[in-house]
Amino acid sequence: MNETRRDRDAEGRARNARPRDGLGRPLPYGTPGVERQPEGVVRTPPESLREAQRLLDAGMPFHAHEVFEDAWKSGPEDERELWRGLAQLAVGLTHSARGNTAGGARLLRRGAGALAPFAASGPHGIAVAGLSDWARELAGRVEAGPTVDAAAEAPRLRG
Repeated sequence: MNETRRDRDAEGRARNARPRDGLGRPLPYGTPGVERQPEGVVRTPPESLREAQRLLDAGMPFHAHEVFEDAWKSGPEDERELWRGLAQLAVGLTHSARGNTAGGARLLRRGAGALAPFAASGPHGIAVAGLSDWARELAGRVEAGPTVDAAAEAPRLRG
């Protein structure tokens, strides 16, 4: 591979083939990384939630974000904000674990706000109110203190 040029897929779209760590940070070429989430996978909501929870529990919120992003892009229009909000929570946890306190807190709060319209219905058994509370509480701790451990802070997606 020519490392001076951007990685491209068969259609010419930019793809980054560099290995990544569990928090999605690029590693040098040739370094072993964690397995990447395949992009564009269409899953049922329960499958998305199961896979995202597995990744969150493993301390891999960046990868869980990719699962939520697939659900957001492939799901019904009336649920897109739900999945986008979940993706923002995962990215907020990612940034918080990477030490980006301002970005992490901002994304955690933004994700909690995106979930707010779904609090009463709790679609797919998602613990929306609990996730929103978790995100706001974590945002406050992130702003006030040290980097967090992604696996230790992993939220429960379902009640």
